[in-house]
Amino acid sequence: MAVSTPPAADAGLIGSVSEGLAARADPAKATGMQAYMKSSMPYLGATMPIVRAVCRDAFGRHPLDGFERWRDTALAMWRGASHREERYAAIELTGHRSYREHQTLDALPMYEEMVVTGAWWDYVDTIAIHRIGPLLKTHRRAMTRTMRAWSRDRDLWKRRSSIISQVAFKEATDLDLLYECIEPNVDDRDFFIRKAIGWALRAHAWTDPGEVVRYVTENEGRLSPLSKREALKNVGRTSVGEAGTRRRKA
Repeated sequence: MAVSTPPAADAGLIGSVSEGLAARADPAKATGMQAYMKSSMPYLGATMPIVRAVCRDAFGRHPLDGFERWRDTALAMWRGASHREERYAAIELTGHRSYREHQTLDALPMYEEMVVTGAWWDYVDTIAIHRIGPLLKTHRRAMTRTMRAWSRDRDLWKRRSSIISQVAFKEATDLDLLYECIEPNVDDRDFFIRKAIGWALRAHAWTDPGEVVRYVTENEGRLSPLSKREALKNVGRTSVGEAGTRRRKA
């Protein structure tokens, strides 16, 4: 099936990235990397420091003018990738500091496509935490509605994204939203969903361990052993009696 190339894509930048990665390929590493990631798409054998170095050079030599040029180039790189590192480069482009002004709700369809078609944790977690999460911080009302909808979506990776989107939020975590995103997934038997629930709770436990203990205790019979274990991994000696020191946001 032919790959759709967005009209405003910069072929020069895409070619520069592909050539740079190919020049730094290490076939001796590629097979092991593919096996570790259980990937049907092959690797070139370029580590992430190499990917980032290639991206810095290519992005510096091929600046992109305007939102459409940036978005279309990232999507063309993503859709046309023959090796996994090229998709890592596409994700790097979406987060490059030169294009911070483009981190608006208009970018969400691109991130949604990457989540759904990427369908594996190495892509999805970066996008959920470092692209979708910041959009949630900046556009609370609209993105809260979106994350609620994603938490009930048929797509596993959109549901995972909704659960972990606030992993880096610390005190700014919207607990109501977090629990609302966990709720429709609490009975899911998929490893990546159960792990996401535990991870999201564990991240908040650094800020408010008592609240996480309270939540886990109240949902003892509903949360999977994996989710509970992950949630309480760093709680230490926090007692159940200390739970609920902070109330949820209204």
